[in-house]
Amino acid sequence: MTALSQNPAPAAPSQTPAPGVRHARNRVIGAPSDEGSPHPPARSSTISLPPLQLGPLTIDVPVVLAPMAGITNTAFRRLCREYGGGLYVSEMVTARALVERNPESMRIIHHDPDETPRSVQVYSVDPVTTRDAVRMLVEEDHADHIDLNFGCPVPKVTKNGGGSALPWKIDLFASIVAATVREASKKNIPVTVKMRRGIDEDHLTYLEAGRRAVDLGVAAVALHGRTMQQHYSGQANWDSIARLRESLPAEVPVLGNGDIWSAEHAIAMVEHTGVNGVVIGRGCQGRPWLFGDLQNAFTGSTERYRPSLGDVADSFYRHAELLVDTFGGDEAKALRDIRKHVAWYFKGYPVGGELRASLAQVMDLAMLEDLLSQLDRETPYPGADVEGPRGRAGSPKRPHLPQGWLDSQELNERQRELIKAAELDVSGG
Repeated sequence: MTALSQNPAPAAPSQTPAPGVRHARNRVIGAPSDEGSPHPPARSSTISLPPLQLGPLTIDVPVVLAPMAGITNTAFRRLCREYGGGLYVSEMVTARALVERNPESMRIIHHDPDETPRSVQVYSVDPVTTRDAVRMLVEEDHADHIDLNFGCPVPKVTKNGGGSALPWKIDLFASIVAATVREASKKNIPVTVKMRRGIDEDHLTYLEAGRRAVDLGVAAVALHGRTMQQHYSGQANWDSIARLRESLPAEVPVLGNGDIWSAEHAIAMVEHTGVNGVVIGRGCQGRPWLFGDLQNAFTGSTERYRPSLGDVADSFYRHAELLVDTFGGDEAKALRDIRKHVAWYFKGYPVGGELRASLAQVMDLAMLEDLLSQLDRETPYPGADVEGPRGRAGSPKRPHLPQGWLDSQELNERQRELIKAAELDVSGG
């Protein structure tokens, strides 16, 4: 497989104005329900989007692979890059683990020699640790782009005040962003932030956090259109993404994330919100060719990948081979890792339960090759059944937060000590 040619079109899409909304500091007045309006269908099969400019970096195809723990390792990023262009972000790495040079964290920030730009996402709840971690990334030349994680809804992160809980403490948020931008600017490395709408409908943070981040010098802002409470359930609120685009200076890119399962969904989001690019998370699980579809859609082509079962099997095997390289030749570890991808790759295809179960217990490449040879390679692309949500969306979850977190937007002394002690030392989400 070779990467598709990158021919960005020169004209930017017109931005669809978001509904006018007056907002208080943290709560949008008249905001839609938790799930927002139903997503509109795409009005066209292609849309012209210019390259994404992040400081000195030009991303020819304005598509970003979202960091996903245990998914977006070197192997998966390479596989996606073989289909299409974009910015491919590593798994989340924690600031403390970087400072302590945790071996797993050092593996996470490794990039293939031909992987450029090298993009690293950092998680932290402490400005001083953030500063030290970013300084290490910059001085030791580990990254060309740094993203800050303010969107993770996982309880083990939010209960310590991190991820999507953190922007509620707006001064803490600003301190972390400022420390990162200050250190990264020493080598002209652009910084971006990825966040959610807020904790719940009564504690929305995205408008104020977005403005503060831009004032502090970030190169772009990405918004997942769900709250922490929603987790991955329900529907992403694209109207909020449109509001954020409208509220920030036009020269600062805004990226939309949530419910993009196909190129047509990406086009619909751009048409509805006016964003400058899209962030792809769960939609590419088991479907690395989605990046080829997105490149086509944003550069004027209606061509889409429609892989047969044989094509899927080849990509699955290629993924496993790349994992062996990623894990330093440890075939057993690589094959344990590929097991979680089985359901995603073969979603919608007629693969029997017994064979699926065997694939989910595969021990080595030879066994994998034998199992894949049992598939009917001529089975055609099943259509829409393949293109829907991946994995379990689950249901809304009660936010897990430090005690008294929502009482004030300012940290009290007890909370300040708590987050210092709670800085995670394990990377990967």
